[in-house]
Amino acid sequence: MTPELFLLAIVCLTALAFDFTNGFHDTANAMATSIATRALTPKAAVALCAVLNLVGAFLSVEVAITVTNAVIRIQNSDGSPKPELMTDGGFPLLLILMAGLAGAIIWNILTWLWGLPSSSSHALFGGLVGATVASMGWDGVKWVGEGNHLDGVIGKVVLPALASPVIACIVAAIGTRLVYALTSKIAENYRDNFFRRAQIGTASLLSLSHGTNDAQKTMGVITLALIASGTWTDLAEIPFWVKIACAVAIASGTFIGGWRIIRTMGQGLVTVSPPQGFSAEASSASVILISSQLGFALSTTHVATGSIIGTGLGKKGGKVRWATAGRMGMAWLITLPLSALVGAICWFIGHLIGGWGGAFAVFGLIVVAATYMYIHSRRTAVGHHNVNEEWEADEPDEFQRHNEDDDEEDED
Repeated sequence: MTPELFLLAIVCLTALAFDFTNGFHDTANAMATSIATRALTPKAAVALCAVLNLVGAFLSVEVAITVTNAVIRIQNSDGSPKPELMTDGGFPLLLILMAGLAGAIIWNILTWLWGLPSSSSHALFGGLVGATVASMGWDGVKWVGEGNHLDGVIGKVVLPALASPVIACIVAAIGTRLVYALTSKIAENYRDNFFRRAQIGTASLLSLSHGTNDAQKTMGVITLALIASGTWTDLAEIPFWVKIACAVAIASGTFIGGWRIIRTMGQGLVTVSPPQGFSAEASSASVILISSQLGFALSTTHVATGSIIGTGLGKKGGKVRWATAGRMGMAWLITLPLSALVGAICWFIGHLIGGWGGAFAVFGLIVVAATYMYIHSRRTAVGHHNVNEEWEADEPDEFQRHNEDDDEEDED
């Protein structure tokens, strides 16, 4: 294997590793409320979510094309490739992608360890932006599109990040209010049982929409790597084998569970009833599916969280745990800049070492960081056996101490 092909293989492997972390990090987006209301058992929920994430990854390529075209300026104004990115078998662009993925993976695992549902999408975009700025300067990032200003990072990433949780919150609040108004004369146990069954459908639709949006981001990164190496040239298409690999990677990560974040979203924001769970899932799925078709690479985490908060606001007498919401909001604010910082640092490390050895050093850094955080997580297990325990006021610390000696099976 030539050094160029070896480097391409390392970048593709790292991209699939990110896709895997995206899967277990974001399982909560689709299934936290169904698990919290006991519409589905925890194990059945993650299995269903995994299958539908796999299917959803094949439904569209708009978001993947956004990632390929809307973050790094890989072309000059006349449409020709930038020579500074494509020399030495595309090594400069491959190193940017490698460093950006490192920033995303490290941030994903760290926030999973903390049980915070931060955005995998923003971690990826932050890592790529940081590595690009370190390599090419601020002009290397496509902040706005040339012909259409909504084609760049601002229009395709930042604006949807600000708007989507607000829209989801409003839609979920209105939906929750309507659901309770329309079922006010129905006995509570009959109403709740009906909406538990209905949640299986809405949670399935949300899982499908998650695969449609999130799996494609990794498809875009791998396609960029193939373009850098010269093995692919079409900016408007994704190789079929890339679709399959990314779909399997995100589905595998989803099946692992991500129980820490499921607990935070299912128990830590709002005490969710079945009508609220139904409203949250239906609202999230609608927003994500529409955005995916428009090519907006939004954060499914932000959408799902906004919907859950909306159900708390929409239910008469409902309560939102604003302390938990505040921690999430802080994580959202720092995700882009901190993952960008890690991406920039990783690029400098790879650049200083040079050659494929530099990329291999960045890969080693990811492995060391991920291994350390995983070992640390084993001290305070959260799994399907305790994901629905009552939320303590000062979690996560008290919950973790309380469960320190619990059975550690299924921690992820």
